[in-house]
Amino acid sequence: MCVSVTENRRCFRISKQGHQINEDIRDKEVRLVSETGEQLGLMSAREALERAIERNLDLVKISPTAKPPVCKLMDYGKYKFEQTKREKEARKNQHVVEIKEVRMSPGIDVNDFNVKLRNAQKFLSEGNRVKVTVRFRGREMAHTDIGRGLLLKFAEQCSGVAALDKDPKLDGRHMSIFLSPKVAKEGKK
Repeated sequence: MCVSVTENRRCFRISKQGHQINEDIRDKEVRLVSETGEQLGLMSAREALERAIERNLDLVKISPTAKPPVCKLMDYGKYKFEQTKREKEARKNQHVVEIKEVRMSPGIDVNDFNVKLRNAQKFLSEGNRVKVTVRFRGREMAHTDIGRGLLLKFAEQCSGVAALDKDPKLDGRHMSIFLSPKVAKEGKK
């Protein structure tokens, strides 16, 4: 299989993903490891393949860059199945951290502020980061200190479940802060 590269149209062989198994191994000499992990020594690839066939196993090249390459006797189908099972389990356990945004204006009322605060605390308890933004319109730009105070008050109210990443920053007509959830200590109960 060839791939053409830029102007000079040269071809490069694309190596297939995965391990070389059984007849694909064409090295003269390999270091063989048994299915239990014990060293069986140096031998020709043909002799190693014969040992694999005797034991009803596959010969798999696990370290192709070593001198000589290292091959192992194993049930390759079972190995691939267990590997995909482990990857699936790892994907199931991982949590993608999202950035949720809470927007306010400098003239926000107390009840509206509390609703925004509860929403942000819910996002933080789910393990997501929160971006809190105050939008200034018109003459409000002359009083950015009100927005800064509002953001610091918001961060202080969330200090039980979150940590303030950076101080409030003005970017155009928006001033924002980022809150990250505090990590619970695993060892303490």
